Amino acid sequence: MTTITARCLPRQRGQAAWNAILGEQPPGRVLEADRTADVVIIGAGFAGLSAARRLQQLEPTARVVVLEAGRLAEGAAGRNSGFMIDLPHDLSSEDYAGAGDDRAVIAMNRKAQAFAREAVQDYEIKPDFFDPVGKVNGAAGAAAHAHNQSYARHLASLGEAHEMLDAAQMREMTGSAHYLSGLYTPGTVMLQPAGYIRGMGAGLAREGVDIYEESPALGFDRAGAGWRVTTPGGTVSAGRVILSVNGHLESFGFARNRLMQLFLFAVMTPELDTEQLARLGGAPRWGITPSDPMGTTMRRIDTGQGGNRIVTRTCAVLRPGMQSRAGDMLRAARVMQRKFDERFPQLAGMSMEYAWAGHLCLSLNGVAVMREVDDGLFAACVQNGLGTARGTLTGIAAAELACGVRSEITDHFTAEAAPKKLPPQPFRQIGANAVLRWREWKARAE
Repeated sequence: MTTITARCLPRQRGQAAWNAILGEQPPGRVLEADRTADVVIIGAGFAGLSAARRLQQLEPTARVVVLEAGRLAEGAAGRNSGFMIDLPHDLSSEDYAGAGDDRAVIAMNRKAQAFAREAVQDYEIKPDFFDPVGKVNGAAGAAAHAHNQSYARHLASLGEAHEMLDAAQMREMTGSAHYLSGLYTPGTVMLQPAGYIRGMGAGLAREGVDIYEESPALGFDRAGAGWRVTTPGGTVSAGRVILSVNGHLESFGFARNRLMQLFLFAVMTPELDTEQLARLGGAPRWGITPSDPMGTTMRRIDTGQGGNRIVTRTCAVLRPGMQSRAGDMLRAARVMQRKFDERFPQLAGMSMEYAWAGHLCLSLNGVAVMREVDDGLFAACVQNGLGTARGTLTGIAAAELACGVRSEITDHFTAEAAPKKLPPQPFRQIGANAVLRWREWKARAE
């Protein structure tokens, strides 16, 4: 008999600010009995909820159960920066340009955006939580500006719309004199990630999907021709299981020593008052990714997304145990305070209201794990730092595989190689963190 036990469960550090600023959620359902289903999905992030929606589209009468270890939008789905990007965005490159077929990648990402847009409409999710406003690659120095120029040439060769912004235009947008230039691309959707995830969960529940929160999957074993998933309060027996747990796939024994478990950190200001907003200036909403991937992501949001606030995100660390350390958070908070003060001297010294860590999972060769990993057991994992779009796509694909449906999305992921094996410990952690710290230092102004 096949028995699979989770070696560890998701553990978060800091409060998920995107969720907190929306106010309290209604009480969630907790699994407290044994039950059966046609499909059980483990994980209620972008991948898991997208899989549930796609299953409903393909098999409207199927009994679908979703198990979430915590509350909706408290995990990684509510801890990202909320950029659903359509263009190549390779975090391991110097300027995001991908090494593969970029036109195919763009087409796939736009399928994810279209799927999410339809969900927003069908579930009546607040439009502010899915804002197709585009984003800017910000450059503070000459090398970063050169990255923007290189990427602009790449986009031109693909026939993709873009616009170079000068320092004055960047200041008009952000209220900051920090940036030398920017590269605006119109295709990115800016999410309020917690609002989107909450809305997806509520919409799916209204349509009959059973979502159980604070019901972590402790493991699963063969039960006849299907599987029995065990939680602290009960079990779910189903013919098919979809694992949509990103890097925690490794916790269940799959792709061991092949996944890079990374953490990025972020802080969010308190809500800015009228006087602070006047000093800040700039537009009420914008999003900046750094032209160097190891730089600093910035967002400004307004009352439609949870208040007039600024989000700063940077610093990366590899932690194979899938839990960041208190020292990681303290160091990142210091770095982000400095970067905030450099960008907004008119608000320098402002204490941040929230600070948190977000878990990412990458493979050395940039591939996902979206395939049938055992009979009736499907994975929608390893998003390579692109959880909003890639998570949506892998969730769609896993649902399609589980239903025996073939599409361009399933073909894309099933054609990918397996993740490459990582160097042994302790060299993996020591070497990776040394490289990350060096690249962070090189991009310190960005």
